[in-house]
Amino acid sequence: MEAMLKNDLAAVLQELPKNIGKEKHQNFVSKIMTVFGNYSQYYDLLYRDKDYATEAEFIHKLIQNYAPNAQSILELGCGTGHHAELLAKYGYKIQGVDLSEEMLKKAGDRLAQLPPDIANGLKFTQGDIRTLKLNQQFDVIISLFHVISYQTSNPDLLATFETVKKHLKPGGIFIFDCWYGPGVLSDRPSVRVKRLENEQIKVTRIAEPVMYPNKNLVDVNYQVFITNKTTGAVEELQETHTMRYLFKPELELMLSNFQLSIKEYKEWLTQKEPNFDTYGVYFVVSY
Repeated sequence: MEAMLKNDLAAVLQELPKNIGKEKHQNFVSKIMTVFGNYSQYYDLLYRDKDYATEAEFIHKLIQNYAPNAQSILELGCGTGHHAELLAKYGYKIQGVDLSEEMLKKAGDRLAQLPPDIANGLKFTQGDIRTLKLNQQFDVIISLFHVISYQTSNPDLLATFETVKKHLKPGGIFIFDCWYGPGVLSDRPSVRVKRLENEQIKVTRIAEPVMYPNKNLVDVNYQVFITNKTTGAVEELQETHTMRYLFKPELELMLSNFQLSIKEYKEWLTQKEPNFDTYGVYFVVSY
């Protein structure tokens, strides 16, 4: 793995201009704006191949199966609001919550461009999903894109599930996805390089994982080179995403503390039975 990383990094450095800055930024979300003005541009570029429409349709079908009369949705960790927008087109009233001001700004920009009949069904709020108190209950709560795996400690997970119980109507459902333990341990994360670009920027991202087997955690250490295609300026950034891989028995135990029970769990989108080659699993939980 070390040799692979050195080779990948050498190849990347050969492609970069010689005037790269030396400053190492620890807070990726805030610092990226100093050079390129818009973190959300990088975010949307990074996930431009993500099939949000298929995922929204998938969630809609799950809701129709388990809660066909549902009208209101709370999304924990809504990001830039892409899933929320698409689900609103099915007629749901959706409140999205996210901790990131920058993501919520992008969600607000998205909202402003929507027709009134869709925009009126959307609301975005800043908040921590572990301590959220909206004094409102919803028919459905969703938490997608592995937001639950970002809750890395037992107290974090328990606090998040308590938030779910407080905000979910009796008989409602909670849908989330996460990193699946058997798959992660069978096919361990490896060094990866991703290159992408649009009209304004070119991005090279190196991901180097570090596993902590006694904590069920993976630190995904990103080294990101972003080139402004107009000026040639290059910024080097670093960020670490700490992810927890989870197992069904531990989730069952934690959820049971809040009278929440698993109704369905399968491989994300394919709906295959989870196995040792399954990295992402979704859960449908009822209250």
